[in-house]
Amino acid sequence: MQDGESNLARYVKELLARPVESEEVAVEAGRGDNAMEIARALVQKAKDGDLHAIKEVRALSEAAEEKKDSSFEMPARMLAEKYLTVWRDIKKGAHTEYVLYGGRGSAKSTFVSLAVLDILLSKPNLHAVLCRRVKDTLRDSVYAQLKWAIGELGLEEFFEFRLNPLEMIYKPTGQKIYFRGADDPAKLKSIKVPFGYIGILWFEELDQFCGEEEIRSIEQSVIRGGDEAFIFKSFNPPRTAGSWANQYVMVPKETRLVCKTSYLDIPPEWLGKVFLEEAEHLKEVNPAAYEHEYCGVPNEEGGNVFTNLVIREIAEQEIGAFDRVYNGIDWGWYPDPFRFHRMSYLPAERRLYIFDEISGNKLPNREIASLLKGHGITQKDKITADSGGEGPKSIADLREMGFLVRRAKKGQGSVDYSMKWLSSLQEIVIDPKRCPYAAKEFMDYEYEMTEDGQVVSGYPDRDNHSIDAVRYALEEVWRRRGK
Repeated sequence: MQDGESNLARYVKELLARPVESEEVAVEAGRGDNAMEIARALVQKAKDGDLHAIKEVRALSEAAEEKKDSSFEMPARMLAEKYLTVWRDIKKGAHTEYVLYGGRGSAKSTFVSLAVLDILLSKPNLHAVLCRRVKDTLRDSVYAQLKWAIGELGLEEFFEFRLNPLEMIYKPTGQKIYFRGADDPAKLKSIKVPFGYIGILWFEELDQFCGEEEIRSIEQSVIRGGDEAFIFKSFNPPRTAGSWANQYVMVPKETRLVCKTSYLDIPPEWLGKVFLEEAEHLKEVNPAAYEHEYCGVPNEEGGNVFTNLVIREIAEQEIGAFDRVYNGIDWGWYPDPFRFHRMSYLPAERRLYIFDEISGNKLPNREIASLLKGHGITQKDKITADSGGEGPKSIADLREMGFLVRRAKKGQGSVDYSMKWLSSLQEIVIDPKRCPYAAKEFMDYEYEMTEDGQVVSGYPDRDNHSIDAVRYALEEVWRRRGK
């Protein structure tokens, strides 16, 4: 079909799926699109019983369906083997968010640019937004990358390329690809698509954004109006393990698929002899730099207190096999939260597992008691709780309600000693689904730094409520002679 016929067929198919006089149709028809006006009149005649119009509508509807069935498919030969699994997942619509990270030469941006085009061309109702932290970097990065992908697929004649504003238009359908910087939020929020909705969003160089809150704000502003969305996030891991982006990929999410790659996952002929020689040279002269730059491994601790964290799901069978369980409480009201945690410590492995939590603000003791019962805590489960402030009264209240609660001993030097003990363990395994507050708190907890980057001795007494509950729970372990 020619472009005009293609649009007419698509409009007819859309109009058949909704009332002719709906507000959505009226708005779309008001764009001055001749194909839409013709389709609208044709469908109206068919609904009025015009036999010729009925036949024409049926033929156009079938043509639109046929065009949909023969939609563009990305050649699998253009994808490195490790990305094939991600691509198949995208085609199934199994996840909403795809996070791709790794070292230099791992073809992350190449894959995402091809995936964005594949989705756009197979779903004619979607538009795309490609985003970087600074708008001035767009033209020479994601814009150039997508233009390359379009050329590689032989689709240049089907796209219109604009520089002011920076965008691309897929001419057969009118779908748009917008390029926006997070440093110009007004332009992100003001995007108005001609039809359909924005269902594709790509954050390139994720680590350069100002944290999860900024990312969520952009997602909420851009992705709306439909039930299907594809969000891509790509970056090279910063050297410091405590970077928010490095922590972000550690926390699992049901709607998110994470894929880590390096240049070793890419066919050597794609990279070339010089690239490979440079990688091998750096591996010899500076292994740490090679590990970070080419393999995508964060290998600097930075200011993080806990460099022994493992954030993963703890299976029910693992919990069932724990010989001993410890329970700890850090009291809170507002703004400080109440925290309760359950955990198990395996001394032979020097490994701690944190697998349950209760958190909340302004929780009366009776409500705390109810929550404890809801988590399966009985009068046989010993709980060690903070003994400072209002702690003694709350401990007495819970004892009256039948719980086995004892006071934490605390004492001079106990904070430093217990913190050093925790940070020296082989692993602290935290289940992020069961314990999201503990996972975030342990990952975010850092030493204070001077202006010139020197670590200040001691441990900050803030944002450490889960950490304190864990310290209290394990007090009888780390206080033992020789620990």
